[in-house]
Amino acid sequence: MSALSAYRTLLRIVGPTYVVVAFLGRVPLAMSQMGTLLLVSDATGRYALGGAAAGSLAVANAVGAPFFGTLADRVGQRAVVLVQSVLGGVGLVVLVLVTHRTGSAPAILASSALAGLATPQIGPLARVRWAPVLRGREDRARLVNTAFSYEGAADEISFVLGPALVGLLAVLVSPGEALVVAGVVLMGFGSWFALHPTARLTEPTEHESSSPVPVVTGALVVLAVAQLFIGMLFGATQTGSTVLATDEGRAGVAGLIHATLGIGSATAGLAVAALPARISYELRMVVSAVLLFALALPLLLVDSIGSLVAVIAVLGFAVAPYMIGNFAMAGRDVHPSRVGMAMTLLAGATGTGYALGSSLAGRLADAGGYTPAFGVTVAATGAAAGLSLVVWLSSRSRA
Repeated sequence: MSALSAYRTLLRIVGPTYVVVAFLGRVPLAMSQMGTLLLVSDATGRYALGGAAAGSLAVANAVGAPFFGTLADRVGQRAVVLVQSVLGGVGLVVLVLVTHRTGSAPAILASSALAGLATPQIGPLARVRWAPVLRGREDRARLVNTAFSYEGAADEISFVLGPALVGLLAVLVSPGEALVVAGVVLMGFGSWFALHPTARLTEPTEHESSSPVPVVTGALVVLAVAQLFIGMLFGATQTGSTVLATDEGRAGVAGLIHATLGIGSATAGLAVAALPARISYELRMVVSAVLLFALALPLLLVDSIGSLVAVIAVLGFAVAPYMIGNFAMAGRDVHPSRVGMAMTLLAGATGTGYALGSSLAGRLADAGGYTPAFGVTVAATGAAAGLSLVVWLSSRSRA
């Protein structure tokens, strides 16, 4: 079965409505961090508070993701995602009201953290649904691999589209209205995703809910660390891009520069489905990680927006294959009753890495500009390559 045929089969099985709903449901999360940064900075005139509020939202979401993923494994996604979608949407609206009416730093940080904690990780939870949706098919392994390729590309597209929408709405209306739109979209499409018939397939059987299964395994911890490194790449690269663009007097294009990373990654993600099944996930992981390191090294030499865009555009092609391999291994190696926890744990690790990477890069940029900030990107990809090599060698020894 060709990759194109596999994509058509998936679309026929779940229907185009589900694909649209699952995609739009994850966009508010991609809008929330940038939206919070713009909202708080604009309303208070304090960029440090804006960054702290955005970081508070991201970290709270990363910390809460595995908890809600585990809860979804135990009771099914329907109730969990429905409650999260409503509370998360309301939380974003409350954040706007608190920011405009009080301007109090503690109140803003608390409301941003609560909004982040309540917002569901729809991308990882959508991955969970493919295994039960495709259960019983002879071509299941091939289709699951294709589904994970699509989900990786969809995540990348959402994290390109989300900040772009926030920026556009902030210019046309205001940052506050942009975040309100994100809240409304989350309540609408997040709830629709929760109530979609595929959600019933995630409800555990009596045997699964009562069987003693380890919550976190050593292999899953390794994959979470691998995702932490890719999150650091995102955070450090975005910080370095912002610093360079600001130095050139074009701070407004920083988001567009970083978007080129997502475009290349989404393109590669869709193409991963064409790889033959005989190429193991471990081999894909190590090859893509080594490419990440090699393609990140030129970041230390960039000195203009043009050269930065060229380097980031190429670097993006190694991002999605690396992430798709990690999520696929998590889905393969954990017990079926723990897949939701595994997927959200990896997503949470990515968010934590983003916060860590942007924080480290910001500190280094204050001292030495954008090149030290990009040094964090290079260090993170080097660590990812080393870890991936260990995983690959370990899989060969077991084989």
